[in-house]
Amino acid sequence: MEIDFLLIGQGLAGTALGYRLKKAGKKIRIYDRGDQNQSSRIAAGLFNPVTGRKMVKTWNADLLFPEIIPFYKELEDLTGQEFLREQSIYRPFISIEEQNEWMGNSADPSFQIYLKKIVQDSQSPELNDPYGGVILKNSGWLDINPMLDAMGEYFGEDLVPDKFEEDGLHFRDGFWEYKGIQAKALVYCNGNAAKQSRFFGFLPFAPVKGEILELRQDYCPDYIVNRGVFRVHLGNGIHRVGSTYTWHDLDQGPTESAKNELLERLSGLVNLPVKELLSQKTGIRPATRDRKPFLGKHPTEQSVYIFNGFGAKGVSLIPFYSKMMFRFLVEFQPIEDEVNITRYFNYI
Repeated sequence: MEIDFLLIGQGLAGTALGYRLKKAGKKIRIYDRGDQNQSSRIAAGLFNPVTGRKMVKTWNADLLFPEIIPFYKELEDLTGQEFLREQSIYRPFISIEEQNEWMGNSADPSFQIYLKKIVQDSQSPELNDPYGGVILKNSGWLDINPMLDAMGEYFGEDLVPDKFEEDGLHFRDGFWEYKGIQAKALVYCNGNAAKQSRFFGFLPFAPVKGEILELRQDYCPDYIVNRGVFRVHLGNGIHRVGSTYTWHDLDQGPTESAKNELLERLSGLVNLPVKELLSQKTGIRPATRDRKPFLGKHPTEQSVYIFNGFGAKGVSLIPFYSKMMFRFLVEFQPIEDEVNITRYFNYI
């Protein structure tokens, strides 16, 4: 069977790029073992325009955020499923100085698209927010597992639920041959596993372990609370709380230290006891050393590409960058230098 693109991995990256290619009439196959897809499957799914301790606009926000909601709504319409949750994010201030700084930010036109409201008083006795906070818009979260499952059904026979074994891959007569398939091109969308391939071991992946909790707790506002930890209400008094960031302990198992860290941070944000701890999940994010994704073509191998390295912000980054990668693959448009893997060719 002759196809245009063989994609390795059906996480967020492989799903988005595979959809764009299939929509354009390209013949694709996606190899994916869902049980190995822990980074996307465990991810919290937030898209948040203001991040970090210093509460600054996320990198490239003005490019990324106009793409997020329309793209995931398109996938909802395609599958007939609902998995996009548009929701305000409330970020409490930690001081009067920060409150004053954000009063100034409210007059900055570059922030207007993301600012719903600035409040100077506590929004609830259940919250530790004596200085008020900023309520953000154009934000929310993606329920990733139902999205991946729905898109898996959309791909149908184009999604092969099998482990990709690189030893079975051979290049002959201008095609990459694999298990009866002749592919014109390969695209590695398989997270940290790409680092183990014979093609992309030179790229500086910097994997980050993240752990999240699901628990029962009273106080169920219609917004996400995010300071120190995020707290997302999933319904029926159940909340998702996260996340930790660990660069050293990269085993897959949950840790007591991460659980205690998250519960301690939560107690500093919400003035209520946890009724029940339901689960603790872990995933290894495919982050990169410079915290920018990997897009581009292998420097020497014919028709071997990578679309990867989206770290903890995949939900925000992938709609925009999947369009860029699609245009590179199909329309031969250039990839921006700051995300092109050419930036690392001197290290080969």
